[in-house]
Amino acid sequence: MAVSVMEQEMPAGSLARDVKDRMEAFMAAVSGVAMKHPAQRSNAEVYVRGLLTAGARKSLEPLVERLDGDGDYQSLQQFLADSPWEPGRLMQAVVERVAPIVAAEAWVLDDTGFPKDGKKSPGVKRQYSGTLGKIGNCQIGVSLHAVSEHATLPLGWALYLPEDWCADQERRRKAKIPAEVTFQTKPQLGLGLVKQASGWAIDVAPVLGDAAYGENTQLRGELDTGGFQYVLSINPETTIFAPGAVFAVPDRKPGARGRSPAAYHADVDPVSVGEYAATLTGEDFQTVAFRGTGKTRVSSRFAFKRITAAHPVTRDRVAPRTEWLIIEWPEGAETPSDYWISNLPARTKPQRLARLARLRWMIELDYRQLKGELGLDHYEGRSYIGWYHHTALVSTAHAFLTLERTDPKAQRRASHSPKRSAYSCPSSTAGPDTATPANDR
Repeated sequence: MAVSVMEQEMPAGSLARDVKDRMEAFMAAVSGVAMKHPAQRSNAEVYVRGLLTAGARKSLEPLVERLDGDGDYQSLQQFLADSPWEPGRLMQAVVERVAPIVAAEAWVLDDTGFPKDGKKSPGVKRQYSGTLGKIGNCQIGVSLHAVSEHATLPLGWALYLPEDWCADQERRRKAKIPAEVTFQTKPQLGLGLVKQASGWAIDVAPVLGDAAYGENTQLRGELDTGGFQYVLSINPETTIFAPGAVFAVPDRKPGARGRSPAAYHADVDPVSVGEYAATLTGEDFQTVAFRGTGKTRVSSRFAFKRITAAHPVTRDRVAPRTEWLIIEWPEGAETPSDYWISNLPARTKPQRLARLARLRWMIELDYRQLKGELGLDHYEGRSYIGWYHHTALVSTAHAFLTLERTDPKAQRRASHSPKRSAYSCPSSTAGPDTATPANDR
């Protein structure tokens, strides 16, 4: 993880001269792509510098106070809440510059809570938040992160708007929510972030996510159709067809009218993955050692089986496809500890499947730094676009710290194939948090 500037014990309101010079050069490069006006670029540099300086609270007023006159409160407030610059464009400029250094092994989908008072901040309501560990008044942000064993990089953010918020025209007007923004579930928002990042000049990596994403069959299906690999957590209640199941479309009955049958049927009934795991023997499991962080090695007992998810076949009426079921059952445990489903190729080695399944925990460190050090959840404004502006600038500060840790003097550019997509504002797409209820996603 990136080492924080705050951990270097720098005085509040200032950065070391050499760090400040590198930060200004970095900001000039990325803000020059995203922002047309000099005042916007100046405010972006000042705001990121304020996020990087020591101080417990990163909301605007204390941030300005620590800048010793370098930042104007009214100008920064307007820059965050109303200035017409596209946060998605800034995110793309930052990501394409820093992603080669991160060298992502996976992209992690997750969501996190932003505790809030009152009812006027966009998307705020009493809802479950893993950050709070309970139902509380908060916003929920969906995020996508590139992760490797040595670094992470936020790739995008999307604010979840509950259905009652989307239907309340007065609250939408006051929060300045664009008319084109409609209700989307958290998996839908996450899919939008994956598609957005895949259009940038970076390498695409397998998508990881907790059971709230893994249980969503539409998300899995669209990722697979879109050519994205995934390793997603699922619950023991998830139903599958065990290895060896045979599928066929029934023949049309003689004399029957209407369309011919199109849905596939299996020659066996589906079972839950928990029930299926209980039928396995010791011979079905293997101890797999794989790379952890740094030079560490991790080992645990896994089963890797080629199965077919039942829900897409029995309810969505789509053609069956074979996937990996990954079961972790530590030696001596009474029941398995985790289950995953993956569309990685059948030839994939067990070590890679196990490592990817376990790699999602890196998101916990990302949220810890983004919130605990850079003030991700400290924005107090009530503007919809202001939330996106703030999260993009926090991500920019986080990316600069990643550069500082790896090579302070490097001025890197993405070196990948020049694939490009039109820049888009996140408003058009839409912590170690535990899974939120499916009906909230």
